Amino acid sequence: MNRAAGPARGGRIQPASTPRRLSASLAPVDLHQLKTFVAVARERSITRASEQLHLSQPAVSAQIKALEDELGLQLFERTSRGMSLTSEGERILAKSERALAAQQDLMAEATRIKGQVAGKLLLGVGGSSNKEAIGYLITLLAERYPDVGVALTHGSSQEVLASVRNGTLDAGYYNEAGEPDRDLESIEISRFRIHVAGAPGLFSTAQSPDWRALAELPWIYPTSSTCCSLAAEALFKQHQFRPKRVISVDRGSVTRSLIASGLGLGLLHADAAKEAATRGEVELLHEMEQPVRILFATLASRAREPLLAAATSVVRDGVRRE
Repeated sequence: MNRAAGPARGGRIQPASTPRRLSASLAPVDLHQLKTFVAVARERSITRASEQLHLSQPAVSAQIKALEDELGLQLFERTSRGMSLTSEGERILAKSERALAAQQDLMAEATRIKGQVAGKLLLGVGGSSNKEAIGYLITLLAERYPDVGVALTHGSSQEVLASVRNGTLDAGYYNEAGEPDRDLESIEISRFRIHVAGAPGLFSTAQSPDWRALAELPWIYPTSSTCCSLAAEALFKQHQFRPKRVISVDRGSVTRSLIASGLGLGLLHADAAKEAATRGEVELLHEMEQPVRILFATLASRAREPLLAAATSVVRDGVRRE
């Protein structure tokens, strides 16, 4: 027989309530599932997340479904633009990022307690990375920290940054045409400029460029958010024109070959542009005003981890040495 709530000891009132039944399936959330969830949320794509996590697409989908089942929430909606977070997913994303950061802090503290720097540094190499700086980092790390290994992963600057953010890389070198995001701790390694180039005889180099006439030619450069695409947009805005045709190419070597073939104008990094011009493959029409910086970056939230602190210290020493 149920009894109505009444006065209890000490004069307190015990409210009548029905215990809320918790799901029997609610279990501790797997950190791997959280990492996968964060990667899909940031990339808005299971395909891109699977590439960065080095997992199959079915494995990524299965981890997302398992997490949704454990939480009893729908975290994503599939749209024409990709995987979109639900309102519940937005809230879980913030908590997930904090949980992963806390796990990284825990591992860093354990390493500090042991008083040693050891492990493997997962290092990304993107864009026009400075080979001498990378060699200096690897060599000096081996000298100072014999228990530290380095694994290099090559990709575009965007791929390196995405992997640093989702934790599949510890740090990386990348090209930055603007200002680095606040979630990164970065060190400038060097700078370079971007050139507009074309096949010999395609245009006159004896006078100032006629941008309106050049807009009639195909332009070859990446259309994603790379340093070359940002430089191109700045050039178009400055001279108030836009090419009638753009050929999107995300590899500098391919861009160089297409320019040399006479297909159209294109954007080349300074080293490649000057080398191609010296060999007579291209002629240089214009040098961009804004330089592009090569940065070494890691997540600011991980900067105090012993392995990353050691790598950052070596990178700074290399910059000062120059």
